[in-house]
Amino acid sequence: MATGSPKRAKESVWDYPRPPRIEPESRRVRVELDGEILADSIRALRVLETASPPTVYIPRADVREDLLSEAQGGHTLCEWKGRADYMHAEAGGIRAERAAWHYPDPRPDFERLRGHFAFYAGRVDACYLGKELVRPQGGTFYGGWVTAEIQGPYKGEPGTEGW
Repeated sequence: MATGSPKRAKESVWDYPRPPRIEPESRRVRVELDGEILADSIRALRVLETASPPTVYIPRADVREDLLSEAQGGHTLCEWKGRADYMHAEAGGIRAERAAWHYPDPRPDFERLRGHFAFYAGRVDACYLGKELVRPQGGTFYGGWVTAEIQGPYKGEPGTEGW
């Protein structure tokens, strides 16, 4: 008898919609920094947008907000979701600058993201979907999580800024 997680169907980021779609994430989500669990959820959402790996949003109740602090200034604006506010994460004496973000007042079509945090996989020690360690989306702006079933190419890599 085989053990482990069932194999997931391949997903091309070029099949994802524009404007983005929000859907439940079926796998357990964990985010770690210096041995501390920043977030652990079985109720996360994922946002699918053309040319980008899924971005995972974790409900506030499943995030250790005591390990987060507001990053001053430097908000960004998403044409679909609205204004993003950024958070630093700190655990065990390690500070991860602007490791997370959230939409305190999302635009109407993205209201489901209110009260959720997303994390940059490349700014913390580890992010997991199920038992799989995710890889960060390339570049410094986008926060998609790359797993075995996600197929690119993805925006964010050098030369893709104009996509």
